[in-house]
Amino acid sequence: MKRRHLIGVAAGGTLSATALAGCGLFDSEPGPPPPPDALQPVLDEAVALAAAYDRAVLAEPGLAKRLTPLADDHRTHVAELSRVIGKTVPSGAPASSAPSGDAAVSVATLRKAEQAAQQTAAAACRAAPAERAGLTGSIAAARAAHAEALR
Repeated sequence: MKRRHLIGVAAGGTLSATALAGCGLFDSEPGPPPPPDALQPVLDEAVALAAAYDRAVLAEPGLAKRLTPLADDHRTHVAELSRVIGKTVPSGAPASSAPSGDAAVSVATLRKAEQAAQQTAAAACRAAPAERAGLTGSIAAARAAHAEALR
């Protein structure tokens, strides 16, 4: 190998390393975290709703036949939203207030939660790209149906 060729190769390697370092490849500080997925609020509400139904059934076992299918719907939504977002949901339920022990109050509280969550899902559906609109639309419809079932 000629001396000039060897110097050219060494200079080119140094230039390449400098260019890569300037691009941030060798930076030690991580970039900012990615923004949360637009479906995260819908997922969070699905987790909270499933847990609320479970607490209501624990407080009022006589409601189990009526409420368990609705809780199961929310667990299905959690699984699908988690898959779409690419996020694993912790198995523990988020902390929130316990049901009162009065069936009418528990059902009314669940109905209000369903109505609020339906609004979130409907807004997500309107803002979603086409590949997510079907999922968010069906979740919004299910939440509206749940609210009606709790009348």
